[in-house]
Amino acid sequence: MILQILGGALVLIGLWRVSQLVPGTTAGEPDPGVEAPLMTEPLAKNAAASVTTARAELEDLDIKGRAPKTGYDREQFGDGWADLDDDGCHTRDEILRRDLTDITLEAGSDCVVDSGQLKDPYTGTGIDFTRGQDTSTAVQIDHVVALSDAWQKGAQQWTAATRERFANDPANLLAVDGPTNAAKSDGDAATWLPPHKAFRCEYVATQVHVKAEYALWVTPAEHDAAKRVLDACHALAPTH
Repeated sequence: MILQILGGALVLIGLWRVSQLVPGTTAGEPDPGVEAPLMTEPLAKNAAASVTTARAELEDLDIKGRAPKTGYDREQFGDGWADLDDDGCHTRDEILRRDLTDITLEAGSDCVVDSGQLKDPYTGTGIDFTRGQDTSTAVQIDHVVALSDAWQKGAQQWTAATRERFANDPANLLAVDGPTNAAKSDGDAATWLPPHKAFRCEYVATQVHVKAEYALWVTPAEHDAAKRVLDACHALAPTH
């Protein structure tokens, strides 16, 4: 995802519509037969969400308290990383290929990333990634809207297929620093923001856009925190 200044407006590129409502479905529950395409490139043509759009989407989100976390388990969103586009590559490797540079692939594989360089959006630092039992966790794939957060704000009502699609949706995924991702846990905008302040605008705009696309709600504190960040976005320079 890339921030650009276009005509004086800050534009967030890389967000795209991930769900479609069809007759007979309700907001927050895309028809199970509708397959959302999976994006493996950092940019998608004709797909941009401006900060202005994110502000408007935020005001349209339902505001209420969290539902109980009862029943939440990672497996409610599928058994790990999936291959929903049937290209033979699991989502983790697709995101590593999208977000890392100078990558090398495992011998004989078109998918598995052996090594690469990450400019971590959460800390602003560079990370050398090497695949291995003791090294792979240095770079983790973060759900910008955490799965547990989604569960407590609407996803309990979804079908299993929709939850799996959400968990593997590239619009909600970023390769990031592992320890920082662990510190985030399932925090929302009210409880956690990236330490790299220049990335907060893009981060919050992404959260809001994903919640709008999937009709997830926000808590009052989350709404107010997201609004504060988005209202200050004009002061932020592009991150990359």
